[in-house]
Amino acid sequence: MRKKRSFKRRILVFFSVIIALFTVGIILFEQQQLEKERRESLERMLDNDAEIIGMYLKENDLLLHRHIGQVRDLLKYMQPELRLTIIDWHGGVLYDNLLEADRMENHLHRPEIEKSITLGKGSNIRLSSSNNVKYLYYAKKYDDDYFIRVALPYDVELQSFINSGNSFAYYILLFFIVCVLMMIYFANRFSKSMRELREFSLNVKRGSAIPPSFIFTDDEVGEVSADIVENYNLLQENRRKLAAEREKLLQHFQFSEEGIAIFSQDQKVVYSNSHFLQYLNVILDKPTLETEQLFSDPVFGDVVSFLNEDSREENMFSQRIEKSGKQFNVRVIIFDDQSFELYISDITKLEKRRLLKQEMTNNIAHELRTPVTSIRGYLETILSFSEDRVEERTRSFLDRAYSQTIRLSELIQDISMLTKIEDASDRFDQEQVQMKELLNELETDLSDKLREKEIIFRVDVSDNVIIYGSRTLLYSIFRNLTENAIAYAGEKIDIAIRCYSENEEAYYFEFYDSGTGVAEKHLVRIFERFYRVNEGRTRNTGGSGLGLAIVRNAVLFHKGSILARNRSEGGLSFLITFPKVHR
Repeated sequence: MRKKRSFKRRILVFFSVIIALFTVGIILFEQQQLEKERRESLERMLDNDAEIIGMYLKENDLLLHRHIGQVRDLLKYMQPELRLTIIDWHGGVLYDNLLEADRMENHLHRPEIEKSITLGKGSNIRLSSSNNVKYLYYAKKYDDDYFIRVALPYDVELQSFINSGNSFAYYILLFFIVCVLMMIYFANRFSKSMRELREFSLNVKRGSAIPPSFIFTDDEVGEVSADIVENYNLLQENRRKLAAEREKLLQHFQFSEEGIAIFSQDQKVVYSNSHFLQYLNVILDKPTLETEQLFSDPVFGDVVSFLNEDSREENMFSQRIEKSGKQFNVRVIIFDDQSFELYISDITKLEKRRLLKQEMTNNIAHELRTPVTSIRGYLETILSFSEDRVEERTRSFLDRAYSQTIRLSELIQDISMLTKIEDASDRFDQEQVQMKELLNELETDLSDKLREKEIIFRVDVSDNVIIYGSRTLLYSIFRNLTENAIAYAGEKIDIAIRCYSENEEAYYFEFYDSGTGVAEKHLVRIFERFYRVNEGRTRNTGGSGLGLAIVRNAVLFHKGSILARNRSEGGLSFLITFPKVHR
């Protein structure tokens, strides 16, 4: 097994290589620059020598009279190791102060001569083919069609002059050493923090407690490490709390009378309580101990179809299943990560109570409806007689009895409506309802009552407001609200129904009147059955006391909401929300 290198060692190696490369690069670059500058300095010196010699030859016409040898007199005043060569335009050597010119070969293709032909001057360091001595050559072209070439031996002394200047390299090396020492110091501090963090991670891995004396170094890494420890402690505390809450939830699931199961996205069971398996075995034809078996049973076909839908409008689905004389309500709730919960509730007793309640209510309404209708018919017949056939006192009692029979009829009708909404909502047909048309119909139906109390009725709803729901219940909502305002808000008031807002999710309606309003203490209870704002109010004005209860239940039937409030301008306002159903 290969031994892992420590973090400190990797930092030292990495940064040492970088600094070393940087240092070598600086030294090489500086040496090249220094060598270049000193060579250029020597070439300028040789250029001055060539210029002096050239002026001397020109002023004394030595080339014209072939007295070139007199240039020796000038060389006495120059460097003793200086070599002078005068070359004609064709490369022939006219003069050389160290060798015999007649025996020297053509110099036209010497590198320095070729450069001077092109650039006017040129230099080169090479070994002389004439005397095998290494020279720094410098050649310069003159208009008189000749070249003057001067050279210095490229010996140890000259090389040391050009290549000297190592003091800078020493400074750079010293800088490198200082950097490495500083890097070692900081790497030690950093590695100490890393060792402490490593010790912390090992304690976490072993499950050991973090001792209170565990303190990190006083630097940025230490602060980050301390933050990690603090966050870890918070995480541990939250884990303990989460474990406690999870235990509570599991106990709740276990003792719940509902069958509860939680499934992953791929329909694998995560948790199920005992009631779930018990109810599942009642519903399935064959007993099973595998909860996932339900997804392959035809009884749960609608549930599986809902789970497999790619684009669903809601994340909840419910279904009723009857099996072996029992009734079960199955509910599915899908979460954002596509995992889901499945609930199975035994509603046999509740359903029996509901049916019994519905049957009893229907029987009461039926039994009351027949005698009330008969009494009402007899009273109407008697009241239709002429006044001379009925005494005044008798007629007064008959009027009262007749009004009470009307009230009983309305009460029976409202009870039947409320029972139907709560217990038989599936009996209401649903369709696309054009709200402006419905409200105009309402205004026509109540026109006599509105005219009697001099009430102004306004509808502010556009033609494109269409709600999918029960036309009967939508009409009942606004009729009950309007009749309630007519009965209790007063005379010469305004009643308005408006759709004040709309978005992709819902329509927002407001129903309001400009009447007397209701005391704040009553607002939270006005939707209760038979609730009276004051006892004499219903007695004097009639009504069953169920109108607003019907309104609330009809709104809930459409999955909406309703809120009552007093208006600052006076009167009562109802804010109603109807969700849009996209079909």
